[in-house]
Amino acid sequence: MKRTHAYLPQTLDAVRVLGLQVAAARRSRRMTARDLADRAHITEKTLSKVEHGDPTVAIGTAFEVASLVGVSLFAPDPAELPAILHRQEDRLALLPGRIVDRRDPPSNEF
Repeated sequence: MKRTHAYLPQTLDAVRVLGLQVAAARRSRRMTARDLADRAHITEKTLSKVEHGDPTVAIGTAFEVASLVGVSLFAPDPAELPAILHRQEDRLALLPGRIVDRRDPPSNEF
């Protein structure tokens, strides 16, 4: 039996926006779905899922397709991504590496 996942509304909105941006960019570049799917090494069905905002598409696939048609990811200029990546890595290094759930403390009884 296939499990279903209930996605948050903002998740569905975000993947739908990305899909619409990909579809618009592909069409404005006058690329066929077959051409883009071939360049991304995916099937046309998977490309259709990306363009329709299917949240089950792998994030790497969706980002690859978006990059191929020039949709900006996280920054207006793709050249800014390495700097953003570096800042996020620095920020993460300052945060705890492990989070401990302190709601149920361990018992001291042996």
